[in-house]
Amino acid sequence: MADKKVLTVQDISCVGQCSLTVALPIISACGIETAILPSAVLSTHTGGFTGFTFRDLTEDIPGIVDHWEKENITFDAIYTGYLGSKRQIELVKDMFCRLVSMGGLKIVDPAMADHGQLYYGFDEAFAAEMATLCGVADIVIPNITEAALMTGAPYIGEGYDKAYIEDLIARLVGLGANTVVLTGVSFAADKLGVAVFTKGDAEISYYFHEKLAKGCHGTGDIYSSAFVGALVRGKSTVEAARIAADFTLAGMKATQGDEAHWYGTKFEKALPLLIDALRQ
Repeated sequence: MADKKVLTVQDISCVGQCSLTVALPIISACGIETAILPSAVLSTHTGGFTGFTFRDLTEDIPGIVDHWEKENITFDAIYTGYLGSKRQIELVKDMFCRLVSMGGLKIVDPAMADHGQLYYGFDEAFAAEMATLCGVADIVIPNITEAALMTGAPYIGEGYDKAYIEDLIARLVGLGANTVVLTGVSFAADKLGVAVFTKGDAEISYYFHEKLAKGCHGTGDIYSSAFVGALVRGKSTVEAARIAADFTLAGMKATQGDEAHWYGTKFEKALPLLIDALRQ
């Protein structure tokens, strides 16, 4: 199999174990050459830190893309995470057209909300714009909050049933995406997992693992990065979803009990598990 190359487009939060500081090492650990295009640089992530610095890199992006196109640089997959503005979403659509190699994948993690709330600085208009990006993607990896916001579905934090998940996925497929990997799915208090569906499948595939009492920052980025790495490495969508879930859980377990590490997830401790899973 020829070596694969992935471009990931998201911010650099210099401290906090999220976005590019997890995507680059995780996808690289999967044996995939990983290129980056930073959308912004922050001193820390915004989840619990105060007084963080922020530098928007939107104006740098077109020149970078032009240079890559001139050099005939293309990618087997482009994977997007946190994007800071509607302008950046439009620039990613342009990248999808110009930089994805023949047969390559367009993968979108619409990182903008969780637990029923949009992240700092986002509004419903941004969610609507993100829905258009998911509409031109091959694979989307939203959580339930993001799925509801992009499709106009009601947000139900807990107590929902399979019919609710099936409706969310149908709405996401209706946007235009070929495959949906819906994260944060739970039908029991002690289980958490993902639902995977590709157009043409007879049914939704579910994968669940134990639900920890305490969550961690950055798990969405960790999950999506591991999923992309496993998928591009050659695993099926369902296999990649399972591998990414087990890896994320292992990183969370390594973080439990360390109150000083409130800002992130010790995913580094679980990288050997990820590598072993890819060898199987």
